[in-house]
Amino acid sequence: MLMGMTSILCSLNGHHHLACWLVLIGYLLDLADGAVARRLDACSALGAKLDDFADYTTFGIATSLLLRTPHLMDNVLCICYGLSVFVRVCFYASGIPFMYRGLPCVYSSAILASASLLSGGNTAVLRTTAVALILFMVSQTLYPHDRVLESQPWKKAVYAGGVIMVFCSLQSVCSVYYLLWGVSYTLFPASLWSSQVYKTL
Repeated sequence: MLMGMTSILCSLNGHHHLACWLVLIGYLLDLADGAVARRLDACSALGAKLDDFADYTTFGIATSLLLRTPHLMDNVLCICYGLSVFVRVCFYASGIPFMYRGLPCVYSSAILASASLLSGGNTAVLRTTAVALILFMVSQTLYPHDRVLESQPWKKAVYAGGVIMVFCSLQSVCSVYYLLWGVSYTLFPASLWSSQVYKTL
């Protein structure tokens, strides 16, 4: 939530570049918070509600503001993106254990923030990417709820690579890494990111 709120302030004050980085850091923290809570036996109904609120703050409001410009069309798109995340978070339970219905907003945010960094905030790129991500989020496609840090070793390595990229890599290399990570989950959820780990839990 802290990353999301700080990203919002950065966007409102014109620090677009920093806002994108904060969204990516929020992405990493979101993938880790559930594993940490379960390891500490700190899961609760209140925690689940706060997690939803934090998700909407970072991956709904903060990410949608990356699309904000003085143009009316971009502001409308910004609102549509935020609403699609709201719908996705509130109403898209699949009813199937460990599965999401519609692209999880955390991956959508990683893709949009990475695309923004790589393109230098190019409006045409961001508009096209945002429209595609909105359609993925409100689709009926099933996506695996893969607890990356409690799954196969190679997925833990991907996560570790993401941490290293944020702190030790060039912006372009880091952005490509996160973009490929998000796109691979979006386009190949079953073949790459489904997990058999839950059969043993």
